[in-house]
Amino acid sequence: MRIAVAQIISSADTAANLELVWDYAAQAKNAGAQLVVFPEATMRAFGHPLKDIAEPLDGPWAGEVRRIAKELEITIVAGMFTPGRDGRVRNTLLVTGPGVDTSYDKVHLFDAFGFTESRTVEAGKAPVTFELDGTVFGLATCYDVRFPALFTANANAGAQVNIVCASWGAGEGKAEQWDLLVRARALDSTTFVVACGQGDPETTGAGPAGTAPTGIGHSAVVTPLGKTVVALGGKPELAVVDIDPSAVEDVRAKLPVLANARRF
Repeated sequence: MRIAVAQIISSADTAANLELVWDYAAQAKNAGAQLVVFPEATMRAFGHPLKDIAEPLDGPWAGEVRRIAKELEITIVAGMFTPGRDGRVRNTLLVTGPGVDTSYDKVHLFDAFGFTESRTVEAGKAPVTFELDGTVFGLATCYDVRFPALFTANANAGAQVNIVCASWGAGEGKAEQWDLLVRARALDSTTFVVACGQGDPETTGAGPAGTAPTGIGHSAVVTPLGKTVVALGGKPELAVVDIDPSAVEDVRAKLPVLANARRF
């Protein structure tokens, strides 16, 4: 299966961000990809109000992503914001394409490193997987990558690939933590991990947006044995890679951590 990772830098402008989705999805399609993954907060970058642009999954922004996916005949994963309770929003991944239409609300909220996502975001309730051409994918968002149980839950639900969409905050040691965590989650779950982060604004001369977690780049694709086969830098970029989901069965025969796991 050929997949693409679209490491973009989104802005406050939701319409301009849709243009990025079209541009990178078209590039991915032209490269032969069946699936293109965009980062968390593709709809609008953190550091800007979210409540005023949050909309239901049947709203116009999601509708336009669906139109792009249908026109290009490619499956798109992209981060958006949907209305939550008590004036908050949900940090949502939209998945849409031929025969696929689902969504995942971020379960683990980023109340760490001086940022309190739970003040403005309502947590999701459950893992989500979807199937594309016989391959099962699990979904995760940013801070979720620090919680192995979500990845193993997706794997136990049949996932051969885990997708992580992020807007990873900069800071001392954060890039190293991201790289380590992405590889560790692949080993925990014996799945491929497709990790797509927002690019680093400093690579375009924009500079960081206050205390909001914008992005550092470092998108990657990792095998079930923790080998990095694609690793990007900080700049906006599209990476296209072929993966063989059938390899997961062989890995799990050699390294049956899911089967050997004990519940305490």
